[in-house]
Amino acid sequence: MGKALVLAFLLLAGGTGWAKEAAPAAEDPRLEQRMMAIAAELRCLVCQGQSVANSEADLAKDMRNLMREKLREGQNERDIIEFMVARYGDFVLWRPPFKATTLLLWLGPLLLVAAGLFALFRRLARERAEGEIELSEADHARAATLLGSAADQEPR
Repeated sequence: MGKALVLAFLLLAGGTGWAKEAAPAAEDPRLEQRMMAIAAELRCLVCQGQSVANSEADLAKDMRNLMREKLREGQNERDIIEFMVARYGDFVLWRPPFKATTLLLWLGPLLLVAAGLFALFRRLARERAEGEIELSEADHARAATLLGSAADQEPR
């Protein structure tokens, strides 16, 4: 009974280790909603796999605070996104624009696939042109010996 009580206490007390600080309640829910919509369009530069809206990185928190500030000043979503792009570059956008500086970003995967297919077809063509490999009598005898000893070892 005593062990079960101690175990129950440890399990209940251990859960507080995973607790997080609650997100601050928004002063203005409309402003918070607008800020989160903008933040969903921007990539976290620390995490890179998350949007600024979903990231818990300090930089993402700073970016969200900056967006709240700019929304309170009366700037619209487009102005804020342009400010972030001017500050951090096109990489901050989840969907970067198609222009000369982002050409490799858009066409890179396509070029890699094309290069891989080219290399594969070239190798297959080379192997087909070379034909079958000619073995000498000694090679045939050695292969027969190896195959014969392998057949003897197989369970039947």
